[in-house]
Amino acid sequence: MKNNFVLLDLIFYVVFPLAIWNLTRDSLGDYYAMLLSSVPGIIYTIFRFIALKKVNVFGLYIISTLVAGTLVDVLSGNAIRLLWNNVIYSYVIAAIFLFTLIIKKPIALYFGLDFVELQGHDRAFSKRLFYQKKIYRIFAWIVVGFAFQDIILATIKAWLISAYGVEAFDKGIIIRQVINWGLTFIIMGGFFYIGKVINESPELIEKVKRELEEEEEELSG
Repeated sequence: MKNNFVLLDLIFYVVFPLAIWNLTRDSLGDYYAMLLSSVPGIIYTIFRFIALKKVNVFGLYIISTLVAGTLVDVLSGNAIRLLWNNVIYSYVIAAIFLFTLIIKKPIALYFGLDFVELQGHDRAFSKRLFYQKKIYRIFAWIVVGFAFQDIILATIKAWLISAYGVEAFDKGIIIRQVINWGLTFIIMGGFFYIGKVINESPELIEKVKRELEEEEEELSG
């Protein structure tokens, strides 16, 4: 699955939704065709969540956004309202990302903690390391990247809806995936860069070790 995630994303987030939308909209109507077209993506997302085999921040984020997004779609009531609600929803998600940065708990940092913990590293040590200014700054920019991704997507969706109405739905599916892939690779590059910085900064690791040892000594004393 890890080696074929681009193909799986393409199938479940683009091919199936477009096929269901175009095959069912005449018989079901635009609104219900939109709802039905989201089912493959929902099933695929749940499968990814289960594959994590651990409830962590990233897993909770995936399932929370899945539930919230599904509720937004179901409660919209009609096709054009569904499209506009998704625009608003994307802006809200971007605001939440930026809020985690304001309160100095950047969500990308916690995604990173989930990843290193799955690799067998100590979470407490990694958290202290990630909060070192040199590394924390990169995580902050990654969060900005997440927010920027949602803002761009929402803005393009709003323009498409204004220009094409309900017909913007299938165009939005393709554009959304292109933007997601493009910015996701850039964001992943940020995570790899963090690994490079850590490998090239052994003094940071030693600093964190000393801080944790001093804290343990204070507690034991």
